[in-house]
Amino acid sequence: MKKKKISKAAARRFKITKTGKVMFAHQYGSHKKLTKSKRRIRRQKEPAQLHGRFAFKIKKILGAA
Repeated sequence: MKKKKISKAAARRFKITKTGKVMFAHQYGSHKKLTKSKRRIRRQKEPAQLHGRFAFKIKKILGAA
């Protein structure tokens, strides 16, 4: 049986934690920071969690489901 290929593009953008959560980094974090509020810049630094059906699809693409 062939080894399942994962999407390298998705592997760079999403991480799956040990407990199975799908985490991603916010976009637009390093561009035009002067127009963004400090709160928004702080919030974009920390990773966010995907929920629902889309998280399940990402797990399938990465071979974790």
